[in-house]
Amino acid sequence: MDWMYMWMPIAGVNIFWPGLVLIGFSVGVIGGFFGMGGAWMVTPGLNILGFPMAFAIGTDIAHIAGKSMISTIRHSKFGNVDYKLGVIMIIGTVFGIEIGAQLVMWLESIGKVGPVVRWVYVFVLLLIATMVFVDYWKAVRKKKAGIVGEHGAEGITWYKTLHRIKIPPVMHFKVSGITCSAWLPIMVSFLTGILAGFLGIGGGLLRMPALVYLIGCPTHIAVGTDLFEVMISGLYGTFTFGAKGRIEIWAVFVMLCGAAIGAQIGTVATKYAKGYGIRVAFGLAVLACMVSIILKQFKFDISATVLILSAVGLICLYICVIMFKGAAEELREKRMEKSAA
Repeated sequence: MDWMYMWMPIAGVNIFWPGLVLIGFSVGVIGGFFGMGGAWMVTPGLNILGFPMAFAIGTDIAHIAGKSMISTIRHSKFGNVDYKLGVIMIIGTVFGIEIGAQLVMWLESIGKVGPVVRWVYVFVLLLIATMVFVDYWKAVRKKKAGIVGEHGAEGITWYKTLHRIKIPPVMHFKVSGITCSAWLPIMVSFLTGILAGFLGIGGGLLRMPALVYLIGCPTHIAVGTDLFEVMISGLYGTFTFGAKGRIEIWAVFVMLCGAAIGAQIGTVATKYAKGYGIRVAFGLAVLACMVSIILKQFKFDISATVLILSAVGLICLYICVIMFKGAAEELREKRMEKSAA
């Protein structure tokens, strides 16, 4: 079975390359659907497959940059990208990522990067999953009680309070349909940028929920805008980690082969999924990733690998089903319209 392993000359390890292809394709699908680079799965996945943590982080960021370009272009065609908001957020993201990357290099120098990054991952994933499910629970309660606003029943509405803070300059974002202080998206992107550089993610794991709950973007706009921001932060992250010699370029190419196809499927699927359907599926994916990282920390390497690859595969299948069902229904409706005409 030696032919199924590929030597990575920069990282100095043998890697199971079919695992890289599966991660690339599945994360392409999932990333295009949820509006993120998918690094919250790829970094621990690469670490589980055998990459040292610093190389897993750097390689993942480079993979994010390429995949997110594909997804952003596709979302732009659907009108799901608020470029004005995305450009404003770049300001905070760049500074935040550099701070996070420097923290990683310091932890590597003292030999603590692996366990520290994994436990921070667990905490962040638990926080995000809890927020998503609490939001869904509140929205369902409000819907049953007949409390429905202009965007339907909403759960967590922190953005309404934050929009009252009118520190100049105050800007209107037409695509997202919101008006707020420019400092709100800048500070949100700065904080998510720090964690992005530290955890080796494009920031989408944090930024997509932040765009929805803190800034007030509709879910489909948050998905497209976040991917645009992930693309920019991924390019900068590639530069800073590449300069530090922590990117395995062969692994990037292998994953991008699968991601190029998967990203198209995930992006089209958002056209047929409801806002809360996207959020709940996202929460389940986050929980699966969190459990796999805990298993890895306690040396259950095989169980962690099986769980992360199985979870990614099942969620990927779920998204593909949404796309094919939605596309089939759309074709039926078009045929009925032609018949009626």
